[in-house]
Amino acid sequence: MGRDFRLKGFVFIMLGLVCVPFVFGETTPAVLTEIQNQYEKTADMEANFVQEYIGKVMQQSQKGEGKVFFKKKGMMRWDYRIPNQKLISDGRTLWLYLPEENQVFISPAEKMIKEFGFLVGEGDLRRDFKVLNIHTPSSQKEETIVIEMTPKEPQPVVSKFSLTVNKKTYFVTQVDVFDPLGNVTRTRFMDIKTNVNLPGSFFQFRIPPGTEIIRMKESSASGGSESQKK
Repeated sequence: MGRDFRLKGFVFIMLGLVCVPFVFGETTPAVLTEIQNQYEKTADMEANFVQEYIGKVMQQSQKGEGKVFFKKKGMMRWDYRIPNQKLISDGRTLWLYLPEENQVFISPAEKMIKEFGFLVGEGDLRRDFKVLNIHTPSSQKEETIVIEMTPKEPQPVVSKFSLTVNKKTYFVTQVDVFDPLGNVTRTRFMDIKTNVNLPGSFFQFRIPPGTEIIRMKESSASGGSESQKK
């Protein structure tokens, strides 16, 4: 797996936090309110996941899988089996650890929380996102509902996303994130468990000795990142 897939995953990782149960109202405002209310009742969650990145131009498909954990206030932990890597946030710092390359990428979690606030318990779905469409089942045989949304404030890496919801359990079982170039990052969630009492210490990362540390900076005129050994 290339670094491109790993870093693009950062976006849909945050979108995965909407995987909580909810009940639909009859109107769009009611739908958003129910999602928001149920999310606010969910302190933490865990699930198995399968991810796929599909490039529009090259029709590339890259895949990953593992287990994910979320806790309010921006805490998350993605333990990948494929590829071998970890993505962890304690709400302040974000670590992307690549053991086979002996590298860890470090960046502030603040920008991510600002852009996707409600997903980490810091914002409001109704305020920050606009519903483009809701595809409701046209027959009893259809098992899912799909909600298409877009950020109200333009984002450089997300043009829109869709949530696939099981109409019986009202859990989000799939999140599709579209970037401005038309590339799609798809995440499917299985075996979702909520309010499992995860400790905050579970979302801390200790850098192994000798790991190359790469600190990611905000984009600027000089650009780039700095690297140091630890």
